[in-house]
Amino acid sequence: MQAWQLSADQAAAMMARGELSSEVLTRACLQRIEAREPLVQAWAHLDPEGAMVQARARDREPRRGPLHGIPIGVKDIIRTSDLPTTFNSPVYAGHRPSEDAHAVAVLRAHGAVILGKTQTLEFACGGRFPTTRNPWDPERTPGGSSSGSGAAVADGMVPLALGTQTGGSTIRPAAFCGVYGMKPTWGRIPFDGIKSYSPALDTVGFYGRSAADLRLLLQAYAVADGEPVVRRDPLQLHLGICRTPLWAEAEAEAQSAFEATLGRLRSAGVQLVELSWPAGCDDINRWQDELMQDGGRYAFWPERLNHSDLLHDDFQAKLDNHLGLTPERMRSALDGIARCRIAFEASLSGLDGALGLSAPGAAPVGLHTQGMATFNRMWTAMQVPCISIPALWTAQGLPMGLQLIGQRYDDAALLAVAQTLSAVLDQERTSWN
Repeated sequence: MQAWQLSADQAAAMMARGELSSEVLTRACLQRIEAREPLVQAWAHLDPEGAMVQARARDREPRRGPLHGIPIGVKDIIRTSDLPTTFNSPVYAGHRPSEDAHAVAVLRAHGAVILGKTQTLEFACGGRFPTTRNPWDPERTPGGSSSGSGAAVADGMVPLALGTQTGGSTIRPAAFCGVYGMKPTWGRIPFDGIKSYSPALDTVGFYGRSAADLRLLLQAYAVADGEPVVRRDPLQLHLGICRTPLWAEAEAEAQSAFEATLGRLRSAGVQLVELSWPAGCDDINRWQDELMQDGGRYAFWPERLNHSDLLHDDFQAKLDNHLGLTPERMRSALDGIARCRIAFEASLSGLDGALGLSAPGAAPVGLHTQGMATFNRMWTAMQVPCISIPALWTAQGLPMGLQLIGQRYDDAALLAVAQTLSAVLDQERTSWN
């Protein structure tokens, strides 16, 4: 196995034993990028020399923890003090922030190597599409808006990456790119220093090649609150099956793969029960969209005032309240989401989480789309933690995600469940096989 093929957890263990240096790992990642970037186009900004300077510095220092010396990609709406942050927008061409976002400052404090900035949909919500391609099939989208983060991890360019999610922007690329992705409980990681779209929804997300990789990030951000993230016994797991009222919008192959996976879990001793969708919650995706679009009415006001000629029509429409949102509709949306959150979490009483689809199917063909967030919007609205596990596959070998959903603040417990499911399903595949 070459160094760039290591998961973050594997690399961290080797570094702790003195068997691998950050310089060697970082150089291997950069060489992989050099070889593959012309096709995949996952990166918005790279400074190979600067990354190597960081890596050599980490090798001279005492280890600060498991992330010490590990290269990480950062979505290009998250500000970095040593690399441009341009949001894939002409408004911010050449923009260099003076300080790091909270999420980046934490990584640096743990000794991580900020390898570069990954491609994103403009402002992570509309406008210009990135040119990033899916490593499994370059004719297909990697999903969005955290397109580059999902693709870079999937292609072996970097073991870990940060994304964000306001609708489905972390979980959907994880599903389409066949990697592990996690949207923690809303608010657990401050959004300071990140371009916001809708404050009640915006969440920092994680990408890794294993559930153990996600654990490293969860612990780095103190989301686990000191709780051990320990794999559970499958015989002790009780999970709900949550198809949602939108099940008919899933492709037949995704539905079939999901049912087959449930059969494998039952055979392993996992207890599964059907969950009823809460009454009065069928409109939650519409409410989520209204809450998101209402955020857009204000998020891009400075850009309109200062750079209206460079602002894409998508953002002009949001600022012009293209949905015709009213105070009454916003109150109705917020109240509806709150009722659904309470009802859904009540349905998880006595369970270790719920299972559903991460996406309606495999990644669509074409870079003019980023896929549908059909099975993501409701969970983002409810502010609950979600994990996408690369456990569902098409007959052609394309990834589709199995989504694990939990109650707010149960992030560490949910990740322990994900580690158990990953071991039971044991369907690890890589795009470079």
